[in-house]
Amino acid sequence: MTLAPGITLQGQASIEGRQLFAPLTLSLDAGRWTCLLGGSGVGKTTVLRLMADLSTGADFDGEITATDGELVADRIAYMAQDDLLMPWASVAKNITLGARLRGQDWDETRLEQLLQRCGLLAHRHKKPGELSGGQRQRVALARTLMEDKPIILLDEPFSALDAQTRAAMQDLAVELLSGRTVMVVTHDPGEAARLGHAIHVMTPAGLTAVTPPTAEVPRAVEALDTLMCQSELLKRLMGQAA
Repeated sequence: MTLAPGITLQGQASIEGRQLFAPLTLSLDAGRWTCLLGGSGVGKTTVLRLMADLSTGADFDGEITATDGELVADRIAYMAQDDLLMPWASVAKNITLGARLRGQDWDETRLEQLLQRCGLLAHRHKKPGELSGGQRQRVALARTLMEDKPIILLDEPFSALDAQTRAAMQDLAVELLSGRTVMVVTHDPGEAARLGHAIHVMTPAGLTAVTPPTAEVPRAVEALDTLMCQSELLKRLMGQAA
């Protein structure tokens, strides 16, 4: 893996002449986790897809740059809201899909480790139709981790998991993505309070930074600072919906 850069998106977006989000500047610190929250329709996923150089349906007026001056998109691993698993491929083949599409070999040891750590070892030969929703999301996460890219963009990566599995997979992602530049779009204030080195709440008018707890991620869910940050984020989100 190459050294993870910092990333900055600066600009505004509109759809058919209607503003999606106002001019904003979102900076992702190199090697750190940035969490982005906000109500539905404010453009969170659009920001993520713009960074990944994927189609959005929006007109973007701005730029996306890396601190090292190199191209951003080809150094990104992206996990969408939907698992996007290939229904005819086994769990193992879905996890190694990127290498297969590029005609490359993959690290079999890394595959075995991810299967084990994601609780998928017993399911490696199953097709997606034989899996639960939570298992499918774990396969999608393992596929993203398998890519071993310096920039990781995650769109609601743990939303289909039960609370216990969600916390375990958050811990695993933090461990395996150490040193990467990570951005997580989430609707879960508790998740942002637990994972974010930087936390931003997005509205159509722009971004508001919320000071995260000082403890290192992943933070203890029961820690007072984590709970206070979660409460602050929830109040901000409820204020948006009011």
